[in-house]
Amino acid sequence: MTVFDRIRRWISEPLPSGFPGELEPGERVVALAGLAGGGHLVLTQLGVWISEGAVAHRIGWHLISKAVWDRSSLLLTEAVSTGTAGESVLLSDLPPRRVTPVEPGRVPEEVRDRVTRSIRTSEHVELPGGGAWFVQRCIPGRDGFVLQVRADPGTPEAVVHRMAIDVSARLPRLVPPG
Repeated sequence: MTVFDRIRRWISEPLPSGFPGELEPGERVVALAGLAGGGHLVLTQLGVWISEGAVAHRIGWHLISKAVWDRSSLLLTEAVSTGTAGESVLLSDLPPRRVTPVEPGRVPEEVRDRVTRSIRTSEHVELPGGGAWFVQRCIPGRDGFVLQVRADPGTPEAVVHRMAIDVSARLPRLVPPG
């Protein structure tokens, strides 16, 4: 990363005209792109906004399970909380969503960089009846990290819940869920 890239991270780009989302105080635009078919991708230090029509939805960097750029479109898999187990957050993935930027500019690079930087550790653990991903992630604007647990399909919930409680009890500096 060049010095120019570091400086650019602190300068906010203007929002596109008619953008329906409402950024939080201090939330800065770091990259943006128009979408084929209308709408915008607006990347901030807190996440990626997808606006289509009169609706805008922000996905926090810590809730992007997977982001794949195929040189023409971005496939985003968003995770949602399904509950907690001790100090860990249990997650489930929504169906992947494909968005096609007209002129992507820095969007693919910024998405890859910010999703990657949100991950402190990631490990898949085999469990009785299946497995689960245990991922320590930083949440923008908060100190510490959160332990996210995403079960493989078919893994018994009780097994995942028990293991998540055990693991979270042994980790320092967890951010309380919520």
